Amino acid sequence: MTDELLVVRCRLGERDALAQLVRQWHDPVLAYVRRMLGPALADDVAQEVWVAVLRGLPKLRRPERFTPWLFTIARRVVINRLREEYARPEAAAETPDLAVPDHGDLVAERAEVTRHLAALPVREREVLVLFHLEDLPLETCAEICGVPVGTVKSRLSRARRMVRAAIESQGGRP
Repeated sequence: MTDELLVVRCRLGERDALAQLVRQWHDPVLAYVRRMLGPALADDVAQEVWVAVLRGLPKLRRPERFTPWLFTIARRVVINRLREEYARPEAAAETPDLAVPDHGDLVAERAEVTRHLAALPVREREVLVLFHLEDLPLETCAEICGVPVGTVKSRLSRARRMVRAAIESQGGRP
């Protein structure tokens, strides 16, 4: 069943459709949030995203655009949380742990790339996560970030260079 049909059914009050929509999109939203903020905040922030989605579903004009709409909401919630973290006085002294832990079954290279991903500036990390890890098209990434496609491309290029340089500086292969 398509997202568009699920959204329409949700608007009609079908709880099963809402449950299916959440089941289908919870893991990608949680992964995006975890990669942007780290594992410590991910569950709470993902829950905030779903609350915002539930509130906003009746206002969604174009159900066929659910995916960019969902990730735009997730992005706003993440940005708001980052602002809160940066506004706290002790945030300057502490560096938030943004690395996603290796779960044992993942290869060492993935853990290394994840560590470098966490060290990227937020804008570059965001487009890298949306494009490469969430497999969203450039146009959708641009819509979510509120920038032109060319800006997404340049941020992707910069992010790739930064990760490659970090890996090479530690004696890894590019």
